[in-house]
Formats: sequence, C-alpha cells, structure tokens
Amino acid sequence: MNSGNVQVFLVDDNEPFRRSTAWLLEAADLDVRDFPSGPGLLDTIAQESPTTTASCLISDVRMPGMSGLELMEELRRREVRLPIVFVTAHGDVPLAVEAMRRGASNFIEKPFEGETLVHAVRIAVHEPPPASRNPSQCEEKLSRLTPRERQVMDLVVTGKLNKTIADALDISIKTVELHRANMMSKLGARNVPQLVRLVLGYA
Repeated sequence: MNSGNVQVFLVDDNEPFRRSTAWLLEAADLDVRDFPSGPGLLDTIAQESPTTTASCLISDVRMPGMSGLELMEELRRREVRLPIVFVTAHGDVPLAVEAMRRGASNFIEKPFEGETLVHAVRIAVHEPPPASRNPSQCEEKLSRLTPRERQVMDLVVTGKLNKTIADALDISIKTVELHRANMMSKLGARNVPQLVRLVLGYA
C-alpha cells in the first residue's frame, strides 16, 4: 500500500510525544504536519487547499483549550472531511468510544507500537469508513456470549480495568481475564476499538 502521497495532520499538546510520533510516521514515508492545538490546524486548513490525494488527522482526545472531540465537530461544521484516528490514555477510553460513536475511524491507547499507528492511518485513508451500520449481524455475534461475558464486555468498552471489573462483578481477576479472552475470541475482536465497533453496530 503506497503511503508516499498521504498527508497526516498530527495534533497533540505534548511536544515530546508529538515530535517522536511525527518522526515515526515520517519514517513510514508519510508526509506529516504537526500542531500543538486544534485551532492551529484549523487556521492552516482554512488558508490552504489539500495538496495530496489522501489525508488523515491524528489527534489526542484530551487537550487544553479545544479537545479532540471539539476539533472533530468543528471540522464537520466547516465540512472538512478527514478520517480521524484518536490517540488516548487508558482513562480516556470512554471519550474515545464517544468519538467513534460520532464517526472517528479508530482510537489507539498510549503507549502503542509505531506500526500500530501507521497501520491505523493507512486503513483510515485507503479504506472507506463504515457508512452503514449492520446491527442485526452484530447482534447475532453478541448473542454468542454468555450473560457473564456480556457483563464483562459492557465494562471493557467503558474503559474499565480488569481489577475494576472484578470488583464490580464480585469475581476474581483471573475469572475476568478468562471471560474477557473468551468474549474477544467469540466476537473475533483483536482489540478494544474493534470491540467498540461491534457494540456500536458495525459488523
């Protein structure tokens, strides 16, 4: 998959993270422009026309001033159609889930492997977003779960840690791990973002 003509806009208020992330994306032959805030990106987009055939936005979810969700909504208001990949700390998973409800392409928890982010960008740019939900097919998959696995799933997609899930369900952490592994296997989900897509009705 050719990445040389892909423009990536990177928005994160953490400068060391932004610089290191820009470096790893550039090493994957992606054209990167980074910004410390959403308004900086918006100003640039307002002044310039796209110069590449494909573009993608990578943004932190939680930032001072303008959050990643607010940036996404402002881009929509301006009718700027960019696939968005959010990066987030574990505690912000509920925010990232909300972002996917609103149409974000993906979210990745920090810390992450560089290739994970590069792959997410390529998928976001080169594959069409899930334009239509398929809740019946998703519900068929979800019906394979036991009641306990369904409970574990509901807590996983809200960003709860295994220990928290164990306390909430009054079971051991080992039991949570077993239910979680079985649940992910039955659903064919390799990670939390894929699980979230399924729960939201995207088969």
